[in-house]
Amino acid sequence: MLTDSTRLRDFPSLSAIAYLNTAAESIPPLAVKEALESYWADKSLGMRGREGHFAAVENCREISAKMLGLTTDEISFCSCSSEAYNLLASALHLGEKDEVVVTDLDFPAGVTAWMRAMTPPISQLWRSVCGELNVADLIPLLNEKTKLVQLSLISFYNGHRIDWQPIHDAVRQHAPNALISVDITQAFGRVVLNCEGADILISSTHKWTLGVHGGCVIGIPKRNAQRLTTHAGGWYHLSNAFDTDRFERAVTKTGAMSFSVGMPSFAALYALNAALRYVDGVGVAAVSAHADPLVKELYESLIALNFEPLCPLHHDRPTGILSFKHQRSAEIHAALEKAEIHVMHNAGRIRLAVHGYNTMSDLHRALAALKSTIF
Repeated sequence: MLTDSTRLRDFPSLSAIAYLNTAAESIPPLAVKEALESYWADKSLGMRGREGHFAAVENCREISAKMLGLTTDEISFCSCSSEAYNLLASALHLGEKDEVVVTDLDFPAGVTAWMRAMTPPISQLWRSVCGELNVADLIPLLNEKTKLVQLSLISFYNGHRIDWQPIHDAVRQHAPNALISVDITQAFGRVVLNCEGADILISSTHKWTLGVHGGCVIGIPKRNAQRLTTHAGGWYHLSNAFDTDRFERAVTKTGAMSFSVGMPSFAALYALNAALRYVDGVGVAAVSAHADPLVKELYESLIALNFEPLCPLHHDRPTGILSFKHQRSAEIHAALEKAEIHVMHNAGRIRLAVHGYNTMSDLHRALAALKSTIF
């Protein structure tokens, strides 16, 4: 995907490290640094800089819409996925008899908004089996009271990528009143998305999209605009924020636009605009075509070393994440860190993430360090 020269030009910090931790934090290209410098230049103009600020928001909306297959008025932004899920909870306004299905492979942001609601709905937990979510285990959890099914296209925990179409069809058949919310944080920018028919898409901006902290992309198709309009206070999402009747009523923009409740996080959106245009210039399909064989090589090498990945690898459902547990995980992680090989270590779990800027050399370095530790 990248030549040796363009890789070092665009990602100079990778010259000294093997970075296999994009599922936690990406290494942004230099284009993002330049975008942040543009933000600083505009911010230095004071109020006059807002012309550049709002232009950057619209440019970011345009490229986000293109990459998600939506229109610009179906895209909005907030500060992080946690904020997005709390706003989603306000839009749904669920009661104590309503039901929400969540999975044990989801990130906490997609689970706890319902647990912390003033009137919590009933949470049904869809449990994984051998690291995978099977549609046969979902169907018994679905009924007419199900109002939301929340899942991640790719799990942050073990890299499992759901089999989307059977899940979508099961929800539509067995839970006719349910919306499907999909966290695409661990997929957006890394794999070609295949969640057509989802009701809302949510993604953080500092991982595979190569952006920075402080942003979140929300995609809501127009068909759901009325149903997914938040009830939050604020001003930026109001159509009458400064009208003469503003103290009598608050008129909220519908759908995605209702999720941008306050002043945009301009710096994050300057960065995201540049990052997404960089990824789009390469092509997500090209990223996947380059990185997927590396994931396959890594998976097979781990098996050969008697490590047990936490879920099977399905070659028809590409993912950038592999995880495994080991009783000597702390020792393994220390050895990897000493060799400047960056991975995630948590509670005995080691997670490796492969993006388009990774090379076979990165894998060989990691595997060599693993071998030297356990043998």
